[in-house]
This record gives sequence, C-alpha cells and structure tokens, in this order.
Amino acid sequence: MQKEIYLAGGCFWGTEAFMQRINGVIDAESGYANGGSLNPTYHDVCNGSGHAEVVKVTYDADKISLAKLLDYYFKVIDPISVNQQGADKGIQYRTGIYYVDPQDLPTIEKALADLQTQYAEPLAVENEPLEHYFPAEAYHQDYLDKNPNGYCHIDIQLMNEILKNQ
Repeated sequence: MQKEIYLAGGCFWGTEAFMQRINGVIDAESGYANGGSLNPTYHDVCNGSGHAEVVKVTYDADKISLAKLLDYYFKVIDPISVNQQGADKGIQYRTGIYYVDPQDLPTIEKALADLQTQYAEPLAVENEPLEHYFPAEAYHQDYLDKNPNGYCHIDIQLMNEILKNQ
C-alpha cells in the first residue's frame, strides 16, 4: 500500500537524498509545508514565509513501516535543536513530521515518546497535520545527485552506514 509522510529535517537536500536510499521508499521530493502563503518560492521561504523545508516521502507500507521510516529519520536530525540543523538556521530549518492520514498519529506519537526518553531536553520536532505542501523548484530536486559536492548537514557516509544493514 502506497502512503505519504512529510518530514522536515533541516535543509531538504540531505533529507531527500537520505530518504531516497531507504528500501521501501518509492519517491522523495523536496518542498515547502505549513507556512503562511500559497506557492512560495525559495526566496519567500528564506525570508520568513513560515514554511518548513520538507521532504514528501512516498513509501510502500508493505515494505517499510512508518515506525521504521521515522526511526531512520531520527538518526539524521538533531531532535532538540530549535529552528536549526547543522549550520542552517531559521524557521524553515525546523524539524517536523506532517501527516496526511490521521491513522498515522498513534505511530508518530509513540515514536516521539520513545525518542523523548533519550533526551533530558524537550523535543523540538513538530507533529502536525499537513496543512499544505508545495514542491520546491526543479533545481532543488535531487540536488545532491546533481551536485555531489554540494553542502549537506547530514554526513553522506553516515547515511550509507545507517542504511548498510537495512
């Protein structure tokens, strides 16, 4: 069964590249979610539109569970950092899980509760229904495939190590 989840993990280039490597993920697309305007541009997002840089993850729920997908996601974010991942700072770089299927909520809540037990500080990961989503401009899609030396706050070697045993 094909499902979707929208994950904000800082700059979407690395999150997209990571998600595309996961067995069971059909597609990962960079975009903007849950901001204050319709059809934002990258410029708008960087200048306070309130959107998060997200990755729309389309996955085969028969091959990977949402819980396992979230487990992978948690390995490449700093879940207690507010509006920052790596060197990227700003509201657009916040972390978040935005769902479209309300039946996913118990799984998300359990995953976040389990993650919270690993930290003394409160998690900064938003957990909200998706209000709206807009695909990012074409030059952002598959950015690290097109620009292998491009900046990424996620260590590509870490990505490969995490996924080696999947």
